[in-house]
Amino acid sequence: MQVKKINTVIVGAGQAGLAMSAHLRTEGVDHIILEKHRVVERWRTARWDSLVANGPAWHDRFPVQEFTGIGSDDFATRDDVVSYFETFAEAVKAPVRCGVEVKSVTRQRDSGFLVETNSAQIMAENVVAATGPFQKPVIPALIPEVERIQQIHSSNYRNPMQLNSGAVLVIGAGSSGAQIADELLGVGRRVYLAVGPHDRPPRRYRGMDFVWWLGVLGKWQMKTPPLGKEHVTIAVSGAHGGKTVDFRHFAERGMTLLGMATSYQNDVIYFADDLRKNIQDGDANYLALLEEADSYVEREGLELPEEPDAKIIRADPACLKQPLRQLDLTKAKIATIIWATGYTQDFGWLKVNAFDEFGRPHHQNGIAAESGIYFLGLPWLTMRGSSFIWGVWEDAAAIAEHIATRDNVQA
Repeated sequence: MQVKKINTVIVGAGQAGLAMSAHLRTEGVDHIILEKHRVVERWRTARWDSLVANGPAWHDRFPVQEFTGIGSDDFATRDDVVSYFETFAEAVKAPVRCGVEVKSVTRQRDSGFLVETNSAQIMAENVVAATGPFQKPVIPALIPEVERIQQIHSSNYRNPMQLNSGAVLVIGAGSSGAQIADELLGVGRRVYLAVGPHDRPPRRYRGMDFVWWLGVLGKWQMKTPPLGKEHVTIAVSGAHGGKTVDFRHFAERGMTLLGMATSYQNDVIYFADDLRKNIQDGDANYLALLEEADSYVEREGLELPEEPDAKIIRADPACLKQPLRQLDLTKAKIATIIWATGYTQDFGWLKVNAFDEFGRPHHQNGIAAESGIYFLGLPWLTMRGSSFIWGVWEDAAAIAEHIATRDNVQA
């Protein structure tokens, strides 16, 4: 790589990095994207084979480019998404340098930042951390390695064929855990699913997708999460053409629901007595959104078909009435545990004064406390929608404008 000095370095060529590049080009800011693997690598290698986007194609995209080959109400597959971003990167002539790993970024006294990579040193006036929210998979230190039990994170799950024969315990029931458990149940596996606190929106209601409802109800633009729900997962899926996730229906089909996993001893895993509350709170979240939607329809005078059946909650299954508090892994013939337990951020390479006392990015709308450092693509960066494809586009526009203005002031 020949570049030695440049205005802005973007670290990461996922959706955030590509959006940032497009807006910096519009602003006339000289920049480069450094990517240690390939464009949108996590969509290529950290997603399972049957994964589809959680939102319809009309929503989960940049506003300047539509998906091709699928309908606007369809849910893009993993390969559709990869192709989409490859096409976009080419269209905007994104200056991506693949195979370049950023080792460190440090402040130089009078000359911006020194970006050390595996192939060169680069001086930059600005650095944008666009590595996204899915950086380091988390597997709690709960169950020790047992030779007969395969333990993998959801990011390493591909399809049922890769798993050992036998029952599967999925821990975590957000979008990933729910979709994976559903797929395994559909191919005849014995499935146990540990369900924690979650929001459970309807896939569609009164003819409109839930992402539309979140938009018209102002929920995408919320600036901060509701108190106590900073890290609550959302159980939503685009699988099977888009169906509402219904844990009671999972149980009716043969899945055993469990509370949150708490401890392990002598081949037995123990669960909190919170399954009923977690399910009921998810139902309450679901019904509350329907009520808000109804009020909006009435208030705006919209002619959307009523859907009274959507408010019917299925009867409690046996596993909810008498939940298991412990599970003997041998007796249950558990052969695989899939940890759908999310990710932590990893900014170890960013050695600047841009973090709080807990190691979290310290920023205001993506503009870091350290002048010249920016964050993009993180959850709740400026709003609830910040980590979504369309949301990162909006945030990138504002950050690009700030960089261009900052450069003009310095000049």
